[in-house]
Order: sequence, then C-alpha cells, then structure tokens
Amino acid sequence: MLKWPRRDEVIKALRQWLKKQRAIHPEIIQLGYFGSLAKGNWGVGSDLDLIVIIQESSIPFEKRPLAWDFDTLPVPTDILIYTTEEWQDMRKKGGRFVDTIEKEAVWLYWHKSS
Repeated sequence: MLKWPRRDEVIKALRQWLKKQRAIHPEIIQLGYFGSLAKGNWGVGSDLDLIVIIQESSIPFEKRPLAWDFDTLPVPTDILIYTTEEWQDMRKKGGRFVDTIEKEAVWLYWHKSS
C-alpha cells in the first residue's frame, strides 16, 4: 500500500525546513507554496510547489535550485527562485502565472524591511 504524507505533515516539515533555509540563504525575501497544497486538493502523488523571492543573484534562473537541499522534505519538490527585480517585472507584465501566485500562494515567510 502506498502511503503519502498528509497535508498538515508536509506543511509542518516545510516550516522546519524553512527555518534552516533562512540561515543558509539569508537572501530570502519571501517564501511560499502554491499548487495543490495551497488549493487544498493535496493527495497521493502530489508534489510541493515553492516560490522564493531573493534579494539578487548572479546565478542563472534555471540553476538557482541547485544550491538548495530538499532532503528533509517528505515529498518531491519544485522550486522557482526569482530575484526581487525579476518578480517585480513579472508582476508589472502580469499573466496567468502571476495571477495564480497572487491568488493562491500561501506565504510562510516575508522579510520585513527595517
């Protein structure tokens, strides 16, 4: 029988993972999840979709996830990492992805500026 973690177990693991990631990646401005976990239709086979906004990066977009460790998360994870400038540009242009994030993302961390 296939056993898949419950939604609340994944969120708990994600919160613990986030605490560690904030120490490793101080450039994090925002971190949240979207997709089935956020919409509440989580189930067997669902993955974890994360979005992260970072201060800045010289690493190309597609290579940024390589510096992140997902071993402590209980399910497969997809992560999208945008710089603040990239994210602001995307928000200005709009589109389906931005609309989806703005409607359904659950932000677990949002750095408050001084």
